[in-house]
Amino acid sequence: MKKATSLTVQNTAINLKRINSSDFLSLTDIARAKNPDEPKDVVKNWLRSRQTIDFLGLWEQINNPDFKGVEFDSFKSQAGSNSFTLSPTKWIENTHAVGLVSKAGRYGGTFAHPDIAFEFASWISAEFKLFLIKEFQRLKQDEIDSKKLEWNLSRSLSKINYRIHTDAIQAYIVPKLNPSQINFTYADEADLLNLALFGITAKQWREQNPDKQGNLRDYASVEELVILSNMESYNAEMIKQTLPPQQRLVQLNDMAITQMNSLTKHEPKLTSSTLKIKK
Repeated sequence: MKKATSLTVQNTAINLKRINSSDFLSLTDIARAKNPDEPKDVVKNWLRSRQTIDFLGLWEQINNPDFKGVEFDSFKSQAGSNSFTLSPTKWIENTHAVGLVSKAGRYGGTFAHPDIAFEFASWISAEFKLFLIKEFQRLKQDEIDSKKLEWNLSRSLSKINYRIHTDAIQAYIVPKLNPSQINFTYADEADLLNLALFGITAKQWREQNPDKQGNLRDYASVEELVILSNMESYNAEMIKQTLPPQQRLVQLNDMAITQMNSLTKHEPKLTSSTLKIKK
């Protein structure tokens, strides 16, 4: 399911942008509910209020360690006077604020963190704010439900490929073992995959997470489950080629790092999900 980039409140379309892991809402679009012709003026009038400056300053002090308090105090002392004017760009540039983002151009406008967007909506209309909050909550719940569906599908695919993996173990490894070794072999091969992808064995995970139910794969991300599914098929083929465990571990880890980098679009880090095995 494609991530939503807008929502509609009382026939007003409101665009969203993903900024610093948060969904920022367009204040310019929200302002159209009050003045469709000059939404920028609505935002500027809101910024003239002493109450608005107090709220923005408090939000930045809580959430932004680089916020410039001296510049904020200057705006605060002037706010509310007839001569005081303030644009989003001026506020951002002078105080290094992060709760507002202002972009020029066709798809630009002023965007705000949800905390601030809801405060602005309250200034527009208490009714509009209530419907905005409800619509935003619905959007977030839809995303959660979609993520759960993706996770369940990935987990199911992983379990299907697990059968391919165990069949290869049974056909190519088990016949070479004595009866006392067989039960440990399946667990060892599962931990080979765990080490390559998560950097930890099932036993180590249980020892580090005594309060959690299930196993480490139950807490894997969708990306990790997709990679795990691919790794099970790949390891099955390497088992058929009679490659030794250590060689398979290195190749599986290289595969995990490459695919994680591709799926998440960032440089691999030395974390549990991208641990580089020493060769």
